[in-house]
Amino acid sequence: MSLAAVVIGRNEGARLGRSLAALNGQVAQLIYVDSGSTDGSPAAARGLGAEVVALDMATPFTAARARNAGAAVLRADITLVQFLDGDCILRAGWLEAAQTYLAAHPKVAVVCGRRREEHPEASIYNALIDREWDTPPGEARACGGDAMMRLSALRAVGGYREDLIAGEEPELCQRLRRAGWQIYRLDAEMTWHDAQVTRFGQWWRRSLRAGHGFAEGAALHGKGPDRHWVAETRRALFWGALLPGMILLLASFAPWTAVALALAYPLQLLRLARRGGILWGAFTLLGKFPEALGVLKYHLRRDGRIIEYR
Repeated sequence: MSLAAVVIGRNEGARLGRSLAALNGQVAQLIYVDSGSTDGSPAAARGLGAEVVALDMATPFTAARARNAGAAVLRADITLVQFLDGDCILRAGWLEAAQTYLAAHPKVAVVCGRRREEHPEASIYNALIDREWDTPPGEARACGGDAMMRLSALRAVGGYREDLIAGEEPELCQRLRRAGWQIYRLDAEMTWHDAQVTRFGQWWRRSLRAGHGFAEGAALHGKGPDRHWVAETRRALFWGALLPGMILLLASFAPWTAVALALAYPLQLLRLARRGGILWGAFTLLGKFPEALGVLKYHLRRDGRIIEYR
């Protein structure tokens, strides 16, 4: 099996150089897809031996569109593709482990491994993101932006859906699983990720983007047998919009009822804290507010613009 890598990015700076350097000499073809960078990323990528694809900025760019553009220029002999975000660095041994697993399991279309934050100590937000990446190994419902895929399976289902602002990988995995393929998460180190989320506003916009992704996914596949992201969308709307709206409405004419409803938040915080600690619980609950805004943004203003948090 012949392996290529497609790296996507926008103004990744030094992180892109490290990402491409880790792949150099490891794959048969190295593609970098740039989404309108102004920091010299395309020239830097060429200097590191990558073929560069620059997206036409007349059309709104998305990560899905960038990955499809990279896959479209792969050579005819390529059978596997490692997708990678430009802020991620490949770990030693991952490519061999992923290829070996795919060779032994012909029904698996996608394999992914453990993505870790390179600097979880830099901020509470980085630490929370590192925990978010820590999902159990085994058969999975979806992968993230870093994953190795069979090119034939990717093309058979039409590639990534290019109009999705967020959640394009889970949506792709939905279609792959419905076509009879499997997704598998290996118990192996895959990539370092550098989120660089150090401010509350960044975390807020990242959570808003997640809510937007929930709404998109539920609109596309929510009526399917696994109710894709329906529960996540409903939780965001309940805790982040419906319940606070009811509390504010009742506060003017039924204040004690409003207080009783407001008690649902500390009770929910206690429930979450028992499961994952007070800090994780607090941010999980607080995150429902930007997630709800993201859901509403999707339904009220589908402008096709990406939601950036850096």
